Amino acid sequence: MELIKKYIEENKERFLNELFDLIRIPSISARPENKEDMFKATEYIKKCLLDAGADHAEVIETKGHPVIYVEKLIDPSAPTILIYGHYDVQPVEPLDEWDSDPFMPEIRDGKIFARGADDDKGQMFMHFKAFELMIQTGTLPCNVKFMIEGEEEIGSPSLKKFCIDNKKKLASDVILISDTTMIAPDIPSITVGLRGLSYMEVEVTGPNRDLHSGLYGGAVMNPINALTKMIASLTDENNYITVNGFYDDVLEVSDGERKEMAKAPFNLEEYKRSIDIDNEVGEKGYSTTERTGIRPSLDVNGIWGGYIGEGAKTVLPSKAYAKISMRLVPNQNSKKIDKLFEDHFKSIAPDGVRVEVKSLHGGEGYVSPIDTIAYQAANRACEESFGKKPIPVRSGGSIPIVSDFEDVLGIKSILLGFGLDSDAIHSPNENFPLFNFYKGIETIPLFYKYFTEMSR
Repeated sequence: MELIKKYIEENKERFLNELFDLIRIPSISARPENKEDMFKATEYIKKCLLDAGADHAEVIETKGHPVIYVEKLIDPSAPTILIYGHYDVQPVEPLDEWDSDPFMPEIRDGKIFARGADDDKGQMFMHFKAFELMIQTGTLPCNVKFMIEGEEEIGSPSLKKFCIDNKKKLASDVILISDTTMIAPDIPSITVGLRGLSYMEVEVTGPNRDLHSGLYGGAVMNPINALTKMIASLTDENNYITVNGFYDDVLEVSDGERKEMAKAPFNLEEYKRSIDIDNEVGEKGYSTTERTGIRPSLDVNGIWGGYIGEGAKTVLPSKAYAKISMRLVPNQNSKKIDKLFEDHFKSIAPDGVRVEVKSLHGGEGYVSPIDTIAYQAANRACEESFGKKPIPVRSGGSIPIVSDFEDVLGIKSILLGFGLDSDAIHSPNENFPLFNFYKGIETIPLFYKYFTEMSR
């Protein structure tokens, strides 16, 4: 441990500067105009890992954005750890809500503020520097591979095929991922469950053109009026999702497991205060943490139509749109939910409008058992680094590709994240505490150590 801490202390400023160079590249996967930036990011990462001591690194084209594959193979008889991360980031809008340029990282109050500071450049970079640390100190105990993609924020549409095409190359004993959170800076945790995702876009069409709201209002169905009523009907007074068949495959968590989950520290008043709300809402009969961990949900992510510019324009719009996401729990199938949602949404459309529904992306939920060697290694690594045992938690977020890893590669994943709920990922002023960044670099080599020892 002292050797790890010494190397981090001696190189901590360089680590930050190198991370900042990566953050400054606006690698927004959702925007075609940032395609060149995506390639810049891949070349930067490739060089970074080669400089750290990798034997081989390549940028591999896909139908979408490239994947970086890197390896350091030291012993055929030793276990192999595959590191997964993503170099793409979310769009930054609304820009006026940022306190600083989202692609010019700043340190304030002991935190890195920038897009990608946590999700996932900061957390991914911990693995790069932990790898460098082990190479430079001669303590790398096993083989290591890296698979870094550029499409996680748009649902990883190219990565499953990449895994199928490169199954032999990616062969390993465990996949280690840092793209999740921990409970608090002094309360480590290991994510043992992720929710799946079904992400839809709906279009409601009324008349063949925008109409004068005075001449036609009250006589013609307004698509925005129709859409808002349809959306409102998707949940009932108990916040239960009304899509026909939606809960058919939901596995109910036992009372015993719910009691264990309830042991994780959670301050409801602090939770409400941190996001400035008067009260929480959700499915009746479940706590806040249960609603985001073991229960599915439905939310409108965006809604638009008609005139939204400055001043007044009295139109009855021709079209209205919305993006709607459903977070799913393990055993729910995203393709099945897509179809159930489409059928239900079309069935509730009122006379006078036509409805189109399309799936944008999705993926399955994931549960990681806590009786594996990999989990026990992560448990021991966190205990040594933080001085206390980590708590297993189920996350409300989704990493759709994780379930594909198990299906295609036959490999379990360990979700060892160091972010915090307060890091504002996907939002203005995304940030990542320096403490967590360095603590991640400290903990990761311990996982390598214990996983290798326990695998022999």
